Amino acid sequence: MGALSFNIERRVPQSGARAGTLTTPHGVIRTPSFAPVGTKASVKGILPEQLRELGAEVVLANTYHLYLQPGEQVVEKAGGLGKFMGWDGPTMTDSGGFQVFSLGAAFGKTISKFTRSNLVEDEPVAVPSIYDEGVASQHGQLAVIDDEGVSFTSHLDGSLHRFTPERSVEIQHALGADIFFAFDECTSPTKPYAYQKEAMDRTHRWAERSLKAHRQNIDAAKKQALFGIVQGGRHEDLRRESAREIVRLGFDGIGIGGSFSKEDMRGALSAAVGELPEELPRHFLGIGEPGDILEGIAGGMDLFDCVAATRLGRHGSIYTKRGVIHLKSEKYRSDFSPLDSEVRTSDVLTSSFTRAYVAHLLRSGEILGATIASMHNVGFILKLIAGAREAILDGRFDEYRADFTTTYHG
Repeated sequence: MGALSFNIERRVPQSGARAGTLTTPHGVIRTPSFAPVGTKASVKGILPEQLRELGAEVVLANTYHLYLQPGEQVVEKAGGLGKFMGWDGPTMTDSGGFQVFSLGAAFGKTISKFTRSNLVEDEPVAVPSIYDEGVASQHGQLAVIDDEGVSFTSHLDGSLHRFTPERSVEIQHALGADIFFAFDECTSPTKPYAYQKEAMDRTHRWAERSLKAHRQNIDAAKKQALFGIVQGGRHEDLRRESAREIVRLGFDGIGIGGSFSKEDMRGALSAAVGELPEELPRHFLGIGEPGDILEGIAGGMDLFDCVAATRLGRHGSIYTKRGVIHLKSEKYRSDFSPLDSEVRTSDVLTSSFTRAYVAHLLRSGEILGATIASMHNVGFILKLIAGAREAILDGRFDEYRADFTTTYHG
């Protein structure tokens, strides 16, 4: 694999779950693993050294946003993404294809990778959407897809830009992440079968062009690994077809992209994974809800990323072992219990704060409230996935998953 080596340490009998080590030029990622999302080379509200203390081993940044601001040339001059953001571990970048959907098919809609909402204890909170209302503006309303690439307007100033597979690879070479993804089209889960197949076929053509552009840069190919992305929506036959084609092209690893309903996730994932070789690392793109991560691990996935943890934190919601709670609810004003008494995400960073205190900060608009909630959520996910890895190695993953699922949804 050139820039990567992947070793599977243990598999779970009668399950796809596995634990391994993924070695990159900037360190080892113990899988299964979660990559906190630093969209603009920053995991919102959390310093790089705090990410390490919470247990992060890899972070993922966004090609679209770094291209627009500060520009890939600035990141390259800084020595690459890791040095630019003060993170000395492994890094990843997505392709920008995610934003094709955000600014195009999903603009102005609350469509997410999943078509069902996720309910918290006190009030409904939408599953984090591919359409990012914090990003979109009156300018960023255009994304026109054709067979060669996508034309789009910047959400910053309305200026017109063009991404092709070759341009996406060129930008990601400059960003210098250890792992990056081929340019793809991520469709809406509501699109009909015919369009899902059209988008999948286009993704395959773009994948081949991305791979060719990467291999032509011999220096980058020695230092960076390129993952192809499996598409096909909720349709199992398309997922199988897409997985076979992406494997045939010869990528360093495989990404499983959206979109599907929660009810269809297991089938779509199983169909794709059934076509993947054991020796390649697998990344489940945009998946970060606790139950979905455990479902993905059971389905044979190694890597995950999602903005959910910090986004929920900024809006006042936190993960607990018994589900998501909304700290701005009235009953937490005088709740002096820990954020989650059953899961100590960090003995240093967040476990000393009470629900009442963080609720006060959030209601008062204090930045520290969003920071603590975000750190708690990231720590919760990292601890959950570290526990899953340990359970796989100890031969008790099924029990670990069942125990969490019963409590979390109980």
